[in-house]
Amino acid sequence: MSGSPQGLHVGFVGLGNMGGPMVRNLAAAGFALTVRDANDALQAQLAAEVGAAGAASSSDFADVDVVVTMLPDDRAVSAVMLDWDGGIASALRPGAVLVDMSSSNPNGTIKLGKALAERGIGFVDSPVSGGIARAVTGTLALMAGTDDPAHLERVRPVLEVLGGQIFPTGPLGSGHAMKALNNFVGGTTYVVTAEALAIGQHYGLTPSTMVDVFNASTARSFNSEVVFKDHVISGKYATAFALGLITKDVGIAANLAEESGVDAPLVRLSSERWAESVAKLGFAADHSEAHKAWWPADLVDRAHDESG
Repeated sequence: MSGSPQGLHVGFVGLGNMGGPMVRNLAAAGFALTVRDANDALQAQLAAEVGAAGAASSSDFADVDVVVTMLPDDRAVSAVMLDWDGGIASALRPGAVLVDMSSSNPNGTIKLGKALAERGIGFVDSPVSGGIARAVTGTLALMAGTDDPAHLERVRPVLEVLGGQIFPTGPLGSGHAMKALNNFVGGTTYVVTAEALAIGQHYGLTPSTMVDVFNASTARSFNSEVVFKDHVISGKYATAFALGLITKDVGIAANLAEESGVDAPLVRLSSERWAESVAKLGFAADHSEAHKAWWPADLVDRAHDESG
């Protein structure tokens, strides 16, 4: 479509909590859009809202230059690109580029990249950080791996609408490795903060006092400033980041550590801790609730009572 920025027609697959706001931002920037979601009603609603074409089959992506995927994992991305109605990849023209913004396993990304390269399709793995709030404002932090820098430049106009910062990370798969490692660090910080709060309560310290001290001291982190202060102590538990998703990401990081041969006991312990919380609380629980699986019920109640 001639009016689309840089002449790019964008296909977007995955219109959920993150994908929906991202599609709205691309539409506002003037991109021609073809959208797809497994939820037909959601697809129809969003397509009508932003003036996009809704895809009923893979052939509807025939004129697309850039395909963006925001899906649960690399298996879902591979399925939609290679299997759904013959695979979106079968409909794309050589020179098209896939941008996978999901939190995917880098090994799956590398495997898919080889299959796409045989079809003349480029690939940038560009997972995101920042959550729904920054998806809405178009200020996500974007990691970007690719085996061909020309692919990144091709899709940069799309990424610049979706993110406030773009970090080239290296070869294909490095973006997804970076995302998993970022969430391992964040997830493990949550675990150690929760353990400190549980221990402190046995010595008369309240969670709010401890979090205030952490935030004025060397223990300060995103978890202490936002997750515990705004969601755990208040009992709000509304980060909108599913417990199962961070568990998946920390698990990916643990697998990467094992494959790399690096001695990294903390990533194994953290992965086990998060897996325990999912087993007890369920995939869909808010990730800020994880401590409920580790704390005695009286500590959970006490933390909420003292918050007022």
